[in-house]
Amino acid sequence: MPGQINDQSRAPSSNGWLKSYYYLRFAVSAAWVAAAFTVAKSSPPLAAAMLVAYPAWDALANYIDARRTGGLSRNKSQLLNFVVSIVTAIAIAIALGHSMNAVLSVYGVWAVVSGVLQLLTAVRRWKTNGAQWAMILSGAQSALAGVFFVKMAGGTEIIGITNVAPYAAFGAFYFLVSALWLSVSDVLRKSPRVAS
Repeated sequence: MPGQINDQSRAPSSNGWLKSYYYLRFAVSAAWVAAAFTVAKSSPPLAAAMLVAYPAWDALANYIDARRTGGLSRNKSQLLNFVVSIVTAIAIAIALGHSMNAVLSVYGVWAVVSGVLQLLTAVRRWKTNGAQWAMILSGAQSALAGVFFVKMAGGTEIIGITNVAPYAAFGAFYFLVSALWLSVSDVLRKSPRVAS
């Protein structure tokens, strides 16, 4: 499921972007989940397109965020996440030609790797932006969900896009929590100045 800024002095100005970024990630993920549970579950072509689009969007989002916060060269975890997500989108497109179990296996591996990278990004970003505990939890839960996906893919259960949707829903939740937490933190930080 999200770069870091290495210059402490840039934190106040960067929170505006970070809040917008988290709200955007929430909105896209929430829309994806809604479509997965409604129109996509009865439309295999749409479901296939959405399954490829999800990691592709993650790659684009990591790229945009890193560009706004010092560039990919200064945000190694996001650079890796960008590359991994692109490779994942391609791998899913290939796996769709085999089975949904293969697709879920790819999603599982991606969830583990991207979750760890998201966790690393959040830990490094905490120093400059704060309020990253939700992103750390999100990264850890993503990694655990990935292990579950791989295990499920090896079973006999019928797999569909709705098996992936809860994973995306938790991602949306954590992005929303992070955005709201940053918003509240900014208000609290500015309050003493207003009072004085």
